[in-house]
Amino acid sequence: MNRRTRHPVAPARRQRGATLVVVLILLLVMTLLGLASLRSTVLEERMTANLLDRSLGFQVAEAGLREAEATLDPLPVFPAAGCNANGHCARPNPTAMERWLDPGFNAWRTGSVFDATTDAPQFIIEEMGEGPNWRDCDRLSPIHPLCLTQRYRVTVRSQQNGRASVLLQTIYAGK
Repeated sequence: MNRRTRHPVAPARRQRGATLVVVLILLLVMTLLGLASLRSTVLEERMTANLLDRSLGFQVAEAGLREAEATLDPLPVFPAAGCNANGHCARPNPTAMERWLDPGFNAWRTGSVFDATTDAPQFIIEEMGEGPNWRDCDRLSPIHPLCLTQRYRVTVRSQQNGRASVLLQTIYAGK
């Protein structure tokens, strides 16, 4: 004899819908976790884009720095005051605002070795006077003739519309 067991079914008025409430709460929690993850991903994408912009700006400025230093061989004649069209400037006034910080300064020379997809960097070269070649050589008495070398401060800026701005400086010792 085949007996089937019957499970009693609760009357409809006794069912409370607890499963539905639990599933809705879990769905809400999963949605909030998804939104938090999405927000984190968007932030990381922005950070990556900013890092790329900064890296590209730095590379452009570095290439501009090499181009500016190449204009110093052979050593050019620098103006007695102000700057010339080549971006070569006289020795800076120590009491005045630095040229690269002055928004009214407009003697930047634009680099020339860049393609159409990249804004070319701008540079200036300032005569800085003589400086020692090795540590304390200027303290020798008498000063050795090869001790002092003419110094130049090379400042390059890379500014692209809506992108990172990079400013690099080096001190170049003449030959």
